[in-house]
Amino acid sequence: MTTTASPRVLEHPARDQIRLEEVLHALADAVRLRIVRDMAREDTELSCSHFDLPVTKSTTTHHFRVLRESGVVRQVYRGTAKLNVLRREDLDALFPGLLDTVLAAATAQADREAAGEGGGATA
Repeated sequence: MTTTASPRVLEHPARDQIRLEEVLHALADAVRLRIVRDMAREDTELSCSHFDLPVTKSTTTHHFRVLRESGVVRQVYRGTAKLNVLRREDLDALFPGLLDTVLAAATAQADREAAGEGGGATA
């Protein structure tokens, strides 16, 4: 028996279902913000394995799921690879300037930390 439904089709919120609080939650995590910064810089579809993250594979999967379910990224299968792309157009239409502001702030923070001024995360 064959069906048209495929377990390789991932659910994404439609543009009008993307909620600001879910986007902010997704971007509030340092690992997820790093993923989004990398995706914005590359501006193309990237496989999950492209990212060299300091977490386990299962935790990486969790971070990508949060980004997908919040509407920050779109994930599609191409063969055996799961590719990710930033939903910049949707985010910019819904929340003008938000993504650029968050990315600029994250870059400024990373630059401060690299210069030894930031000292990393605080409790």
